Amino acid sequence: MPSCTQIGVCQVRDLGRVGYADAFAMQQDFVLRRKRGEIPDQLLIVEHPHVVTMGRGGHDDNLLAAPELLERAGIAFHRTDRGGDVTYHGPGQVIGYPILDLREWKRDVVAYLRGLEQVLIGALAEFGIEGGREKGATGVWTSRGKIAAIGVHISRWVTSHGFALNVDTDLSYFQYIVPCGLTRPVTSMKECGAPADRAQVVAAIARNFARVFERHVEKI
Repeated sequence: MPSCTQIGVCQVRDLGRVGYADAFAMQQDFVLRRKRGEIPDQLLIVEHPHVVTMGRGGHDDNLLAAPELLERAGIAFHRTDRGGDVTYHGPGQVIGYPILDLREWKRDVVAYLRGLEQVLIGALAEFGIEGGREKGATGVWTSRGKIAAIGVHISRWVTSHGFALNVDTDLSYFQYIVPCGLTRPVTSMKECGAPADRAQVVAAIARNFARVFERHVEKI
């Protein structure tokens, strides 16, 4: 059977609000299909209900509330296979899970992380927000604090997990963690003076994703 892979194409799927466990299962399914060459690259866009996740490099000391206390606050807790430490996801974030075969871009994990940062830096610029990098720390930062977290998993050069951009997130939920193990403030597009419609943010991310990763995006 011939491969269905379309080199240079990335399908963008805005799936709306999805629970973390369900989104993880979706990613695993898309990763398997991508490895088989049954589908082109994907960019899954979601929003999660309140959840704290701990990556492979996570330290329990950065979780400031026990899982049972998180549960009482309406926050789920999951350990996961992405890189990085602890982070929070919730309403008001735009979360992107790229399922890319890096053999068709660059076989370079660091270049991929810098590429994700550049996607978000470019998208923020469209709303008048100056985003940048911090030496020794993955993610995107502004003068007010960290605005986007990044954590990925790569298997046989196919990526999963990705980024979370704070659009109009309730930042008080970050009180339960030391975000990404860094005792630095977090911020949002709204706090930076650029309230934006979710659809506009998703469109800006898709445009910049196409440019950085040299893909033709197709909205599904």
